[in-house]
Amino acid sequence: MDIEERQAEHIEYFVKQASALKGPALASVVVEATSHPSLFAFSEILAVGNVLELEGTESSVYLELLRTFAHGTWTEYKSISERLPQMVPDQVLKLKQLTVLTLAESTKVLPYDLLMNELDVTNVRELEDFLINDCMYVGIVRGKLDQLRRCFEVQFAAGRDLRPGQLGSMLHTLTDWLTISDNLLISIKEKIKWADTMSEMGTKHKKEMEEKIQEVKKSMSFKADISYRGHEEMYPEPVGVMDFEEDRSRPKRRRHPHHPLG
Repeated sequence: MDIEERQAEHIEYFVKQASALKGPALASVVVEATSHPSLFAFSEILAVGNVLELEGTESSVYLELLRTFAHGTWTEYKSISERLPQMVPDQVLKLKQLTVLTLAESTKVLPYDLLMNELDVTNVRELEDFLINDCMYVGIVRGKLDQLRRCFEVQFAAGRDLRPGQLGSMLHTLTDWLTISDNLLISIKEKIKWADTMSEMGTKHKKEMEEKIQEVKKSMSFKADISYRGHEEMYPEPVGVMDFEEDRSRPKRRRHPHHPLG
């Protein structure tokens, strides 16, 4: 089962739990959800009416805590931690995992120095163990640890809940992408049409050349035939030569002397 399918099951469970409870009783649901090792999306729980009703009550800190896990980072939590419930170790780990996902949204090459600062990690070994065991092994990110360049090259990162106002920006980005895709498709179609036209012209030219070659062959054959016939007319076979030769081979007649009559 992949991470998306696991998420769906856990979300459904906690949404049902939140829908069945009210007021302070929801605190345990929030803590359990934000501590769960396989849950990384919280917008559906935030949308439950009973949870939204915590706004302005003594339990509103749990609503704010849930919002921090939906959209915030470890650094942001530290800046407001005084007014939020103290987190247990599983929650700290979860928020640091979510922080990596947020950083991966803006760049696919995360310097070790940036990660150590954002996650409160003191050395490279600790950071790499966290990225391998608590991020890549869990399946929320995939990437390559580059010790030489001291960075984490992100190949895949699971998405986080959309922040307020982020949907409009995302729609704008998708609209721009669709426009670029449409223009690219038009360009590809024009190139295909041009290629087809050139192919047709090439085929037509080849056919014309073949026809010209055949015409030249026929013309040469006709001229050769005319030349041969003209040669026969100019130099016919000698007539009478054989007769002359035969005449010369015949014995000549001897003439008898003519005696006049007395």
